[in-house]
Amino acid sequence: MKKLTKILNILLIASFFFWLGRESFDKRLEIDFSTRIPKLRVYQVLYEPIEEKADLSLFWDVWSRLERFFIDKKSLVPQKMVYGAISGMVNALGDPYTVFLPPNKNKRVEEELRGSFEGIGIHFGFIDSKMAVIAPLKDTPAERAGLRAGDLILKIDGKETAGMSLPEAQDLIKGPKGTKVTLTILSEGEKEPRDVEIIRGEIILKSVEMDIKEEPTGQVRREDDLIFVEKEGVALVRVVRFTQQTQKEWDRVVNQFIRKLGNQDIRGMVLDLRDNPGGYLSGAVYLAGEFLDRGELITRQEKSVGKAVEFRVGREGKLKELPLVILINRGSASASEILAGVLQEKGRAKLVGEKTFGKGSIQEVQDLPGGAGLHITTARWLLPSGKSIDRDGLIPDFEVELTKEDREAEKDPQYEKAVEVLGMKG
Repeated sequence: MKKLTKILNILLIASFFFWLGRESFDKRLEIDFSTRIPKLRVYQVLYEPIEEKADLSLFWDVWSRLERFFIDKKSLVPQKMVYGAISGMVNALGDPYTVFLPPNKNKRVEEELRGSFEGIGIHFGFIDSKMAVIAPLKDTPAERAGLRAGDLILKIDGKETAGMSLPEAQDLIKGPKGTKVTLTILSEGEKEPRDVEIIRGEIILKSVEMDIKEEPTGQVRREDDLIFVEKEGVALVRVVRFTQQTQKEWDRVVNQFIRKLGNQDIRGMVLDLRDNPGGYLSGAVYLAGEFLDRGELITRQEKSVGKAVEFRVGREGKLKELPLVILINRGSASASEILAGVLQEKGRAKLVGEKTFGKGSIQEVQDLPGGAGLHITTARWLLPSGKSIDRDGLIPDFEVELTKEDREAEKDPQYEKAVEVLGMKG
């Protein structure tokens, strides 16, 4: 019976090869004999493999020499050396956006894009070489525990922070929801440190926030002997980056805004994309659909192989008639440039601020064994006109600089210009 099964399997495979025939493209065939009936998988190869094969004998020669001669044997950690070698191989391509991420770095990047992590919710860094709280995030365990900006972090679960790196501290402070971490804190004005026990929770990093600001209209009205300056609302909507949470947060903000429209005079919206480094392209496409007609082209992806991929508006936007101005600067990149660029090209919004970063490439995120990750540049995106902003960036309709002096004086001339542009007719 086993012999008959084997013969049938061979006939099946032979028939399959005959069926494949001779095609104009390459196929890769994988056969799995671990089951009673072999599993056949065919892959169409859409890439051209590197013809010149690398000689890895030099790699292993260097590896063995390090093992034999390097003085600090404790530093010879094989996994760390492998990760370093892979990083060097990827870096040799000369593309700053194609990167290999070891498990710890990959985890942090995934958390940023996911928009949530488990921990206590603080930004921290160094003040005069001492680890300190920069700011607790709002409505987080850190804020509820009474941590304040400027608090020195002397110990984490009894471990001294002197000489500790920020990534090491992050790994100690973060942890599963419901678990505890104890920070030894020295606050300004206090002579003795205190231990603060904090129960970790899920920290949601908000990517979209809105503030309705009252701005003068330039009109006045008289009542008896009093003069009143007329005001109307301007919705300032800040999009920090495009995460997995952005679409849901955007819908919440838009619904809040529409409710405001029924009770208040609103001049329009200022969409703040300053220092937005990008993130998921789907978020930018979704937001663009709020202001454009169904079916309009948003962006086109050009790949090295295969056909270009188009992204169009696939829904009915709620703010298609709303006056809109977008704030941009040198920190606006990638997906935020797609959003700002398409709305500028379609004549749907004016851009105010500074020229953007100019990142027009697209990275595919691939998960690797052991929790590592690989970000590979696989395509570039184009505006509806066919223009690429890679390295060139977007040029604002109204160029306004935000200086160091403006920040220190808590002034924002870019926002002020955006409000002025909203009031312009035509």
